[in-house]
Amino acid sequence: MTLTYDDAVAMDLADPLAAFRDEFLRGDDPVAYLDGNSLGRPPRRTLERVEDVLRRQWGEGLIRSWEDGWLELPEQVGDRLAAACLGAAAGQTVIAESTSVNLYKAIHAACGLREGRDEIVATDADFPTDRFLVESVAGARGMTVRWLSPDVVEGVTADQLAAVLSERTAVVLLSHVDYRSGVLLDMAAVTEQIHAAGAVVIWDLCHSAGVIPLALDAVGADLAVGCTYKYLNAGPGAPAFVYVAERHLSAVRQPITGWWSSKDRFAMGPSYEADPSIRAMLSGTAYVPGIVAVDASVSLVAEAGIDAIREKAVALTEHCVALVDAWLVPHGFTVASPREPARRGGHVTVQGPRAREVADAMYAAKVIPDFRNPDMIRLGLSPLTTSYAELWTALDVTRQIVEGDRQLSV
Repeated sequence: MTLTYDDAVAMDLADPLAAFRDEFLRGDDPVAYLDGNSLGRPPRRTLERVEDVLRRQWGEGLIRSWEDGWLELPEQVGDRLAAACLGAAAGQTVIAESTSVNLYKAIHAACGLREGRDEIVATDADFPTDRFLVESVAGARGMTVRWLSPDVVEGVTADQLAAVLSERTAVVLLSHVDYRSGVLLDMAAVTEQIHAAGAVVIWDLCHSAGVIPLALDAVGADLAVGCTYKYLNAGPGAPAFVYVAERHLSAVRQPITGWWSSKDRFAMGPSYEADPSIRAMLSGTAYVPGIVAVDASVSLVAEAGIDAIREKAVALTEHCVALVDAWLVPHGFTVASPREPARRGGHVTVQGPRAREVADAMYAAKVIPDFRNPDMIRLGLSPLTTSYAELWTALDVTRQIVEGDRQLSV
């Protein structure tokens, strides 16, 4: 039976995470915001924490605030993020720079762990940054890229990997959740297969962190990177994170050897010596307001519990798929995401005729999805901020658009 609006309201009343919606600043709200998988809503506590940094810590403490706690923020907040949602012990994660910069460092560092091997494996359908950086690092190191071409819904398969893995494979870069369809890879099985070939794996966790329970240590992950402005709600351009397994810390070397990654950053010595800890993955001076914003948002995930967040994400996406089947599929749309909850992340993608115009009409009706070329409408369902009634309303508006009751944008 298709979810009714009354059903949705009742589910919101029974939702154990419902109170967290009040933790976020809403302002002049749209009818429905289904783009939290691109940019999450601002937590109220983030505004308070960042204002404290600007007014008190910087305004009153000035440069003394570095010694009063700022210096340790990248590792401290990294540890808190790791504990809340990465399944990683302390000392392996730092908050620093952007996802792109961290990914560049991680690919170089991973290649250095497998000197003598000359191939990198990646997918030709991954997010542009991942593909561009793989090509950049491969070119700089004289390596070859072996490209996989996974099905948008099925994702990378064991057979596809087996066809490219060899004694020449140094590094495999994969997104845990496909940014297009939301297909979720089996991290444990894939990591095991890559390790069996003697290679190192880097996991892109941009669409996983904060919505899916992870177990980086338990599955034996090597390196991972991810952003904090999607399900972690740390704000536009918020600093990203990078994880390096403890067993690699003594050997890992990255190319942006700024002073914050040196063993004694205040020695101002004549030559570079890498810090033996996870600090080796840092580069430049920490951006304090951004890291504090990450800390505030991570505290929300820790309070809600990543397992409870995942449970609601599954429920939201299940109802989303059911409503798409009932209301949009009869008009030529299809679900371009896995139907099995265990193989799906926190968003559902639909494809259909005139998808760009449908998305524009949704925007005009103040229902905010995310469009991806050429014909994908992503419906991002962020468990801490998206209600069941909001989801129902968004798809009801979309139904009216495709049925012609609301005018399509031209």
